Amino acid sequence: MDTLIQIAQLVLMLSILVILHEFGHYITAKMFKVRVEKFYLFMDWGFSLIKKKIGETEWGIGWLPLGGYVKLSGMIDESMDTEQMKSEPQPWEFRAKPAWQRLIIMMGGIIVNILLAWFIFTILYATVGKQYMSTDAVQEKGLAFGEVGKKAGFKDGDRIVSVDGKYQPRFDRMLLDVLLGENVTVQRGTEKVNIHLTDENIKAILEKEGKDFIHPYTNVSVIDSLSPKGTAKASGLKVGDSLVGVEGKPLRYLSQVSEEAYAHRKGKLTLNIKRGTTPMDITMPVDSTATLGIVQKMPHSKDFEVSEKFSVFQAIPAAVEESYSLIVYNIKQFKLILRPSTGAYTQVTSIVGIASKMPTTWDWVFFWKFTALFSIGLAFMNILPIPGLDGGHAIFTIAEMITGKKLSDKAAGVVQTVGMVILLSLMVLVMGKDIWALVSKKFF
Repeated sequence: MDTLIQIAQLVLMLSILVILHEFGHYITAKMFKVRVEKFYLFMDWGFSLIKKKIGETEWGIGWLPLGGYVKLSGMIDESMDTEQMKSEPQPWEFRAKPAWQRLIIMMGGIIVNILLAWFIFTILYATVGKQYMSTDAVQEKGLAFGEVGKKAGFKDGDRIVSVDGKYQPRFDRMLLDVLLGENVTVQRGTEKVNIHLTDENIKAILEKEGKDFIHPYTNVSVIDSLSPKGTAKASGLKVGDSLVGVEGKPLRYLSQVSEEAYAHRKGKLTLNIKRGTTPMDITMPVDSTATLGIVQKMPHSKDFEVSEKFSVFQAIPAAVEESYSLIVYNIKQFKLILRPSTGAYTQVTSIVGIASKMPTTWDWVFFWKFTALFSIGLAFMNILPIPGLDGGHAIFTIAEMITGKKLSDKAAGVVQTVGMVILLSLMVLVMGKDIWALVSKKFF
């Protein structure tokens, strides 16, 4: 049932994003009187699940959940239909329109994705407000660092003052800033210390601890939930148990559990807990992936949360600022992925990986926040100048506007084919990685 809820959330989110993205292409094409032959949610290669022709457009749902598309007359796109390109251009065809009109049509989906994120954030801020973990509150007593963080130069008790000269009031964003930045300044006692993270440091953090390499100090955490895929539940651990230590060592930070589990792979791990007021030790086997199936939370984590309230008129600029910030973070993360020595490219995930991280209970506030975040991600991905994506089409159109020379239909077909092969190959590789990760956790 939990998996079904995760899949349902993902399918609904993708459907909303794909339909609105393609609607951006559709509405701009209609503005410039370009004939739209097809409007599809998901790909219909070979056959479609549902289809109905209304006017000149066939509306349908494909069987392969890899995006969607609008088929414009006189354009080589995801459908890879090149037959009509053999005849002379017609007035209603995409290729017959001026370059500036074609550029707007290509950018229509990206613009709608950005507007959607802005709209969702506006509604959320005007209703439930803006919630986040306060950096000031989290590091009031200093921060605790895992083994990898300490090797990078951090020490328990450090407070992060700035990353690349800027202070980040949101703790979740501050964690990202540390991984995406270059120079971290910490307050250590009475002095300020500068720490430079190397690509090797970042690679070790991403592989072993991720964003969990920094934690507020704590001497207890509460077991919030247990996954049937781990060994903790079968070993007798219960939701609500208070975790006070691991292997006889007092608990200092949440990732201490995962660190010890990693160190005890293919062996056994002892958790020191309190059930009510009764101290207990629970020993459990640890598999090769060090998966225990434990989700922890700090007993007073709510104390770190800040909730900002906005009127409708205040929410509008705040939502614009948030959308812009997400675009900037997408750019920074992409630059990190392009540095192979960080290993960040191994963290790229597919829809399978995304589905596995969705909550197992339906939370509409989380759903809409994630949809807005993913909408910005989709806009950024599509604007990349890669053949097969909107940015690929746009870059050739911009080159045409500058040089006055248009790419031939034959060359455009080759570029589109190569682009689609590359994109599909990457999608298969990433999806295969995520499927293997899920299978290996369950059976190995």
